[in-house]
Amino acid sequence: MDESPALALRNKKDSSMRVAINQVKSGDADAIVSAGNTGALMAISRFVLKMLPGIDRPAICAPLPTVNGHTHMLDLGANVDCGPEHLLQFGIMGAMLVAAMEHKDQPTVGLLNIGEEEIKGNEVVKAAAELLRASGLNFVGNVEGDGIYKGDADVVVCDGFVGNVALKTSEGLAQMLASSLREEFKRNWLTKLAALIAISVLNNFKRRFDHRRYNGAILLGLKGISVKSHGSADILAFGNAISRACDAAENRVLERISSRIAEMMPVAVAVESV
Repeated sequence: MDESPALALRNKKDSSMRVAINQVKSGDADAIVSAGNTGALMAISRFVLKMLPGIDRPAICAPLPTVNGHTHMLDLGANVDCGPEHLLQFGIMGAMLVAAMEHKDQPTVGLLNIGEEEIKGNEVVKAAAELLRASGLNFVGNVEGDGIYKGDADVVVCDGFVGNVALKTSEGLAQMLASSLREEFKRNWLTKLAALIAISVLNNFKRRFDHRRYNGAILLGLKGISVKSHGSADILAFGNAISRACDAAENRVLERISSRIAEMMPVAVAVESV
């Protein structure tokens, strides 16, 4: 876990991660699920599996809970610096993932920004918004940070720097709130009694926002299904990561992405395929 991705790529050709990815490459496996080093998984998956035609960079995509279900957000850390065309590709990949796995014909796509107005954001984000509007996707415009959990869009697009900061901030906030709630209920015998009375409500709340239910981030853009699990995942969380990998394979997510990219960028895809 402490080794650099480059070292793992060069010197760990017999590691379980590399062997598993090779099985996906050869067709002996439909997907890989790993709780190992994220950087190593990304580097080896990209080197062995290669990129889909028309896709420049892989993106980490995972579901996040919302008030009315969940949304998918990408990129969550694979690409720190992105251009407008990369954000467009992320939008396409995220939309095709949701369309395939959740059977939505026109999933909504939003662009994470500091305001809903079109004039807001830096030049990259504003240029990406123009590309998304012209893409044929069901683009609903800019989404602010609170809109992620309001469920303003089925897919929320951002670069990996912003996405990872937003994700880790959300995880930290959730842990703080849970810890604070436990402390308050343990404060005295009255609060303990209140906790006992509210136990069913608390359990339902915990189950609804249990991060283990959302474990399993797909590395989109590769010629194979590679899924990253949390390193601290228990049996329930890791089982959900495996289920996501199975769903992606059974619903032919990669084929959906390739088909949509070919429709939107036929010349670029044709050249890359040659």
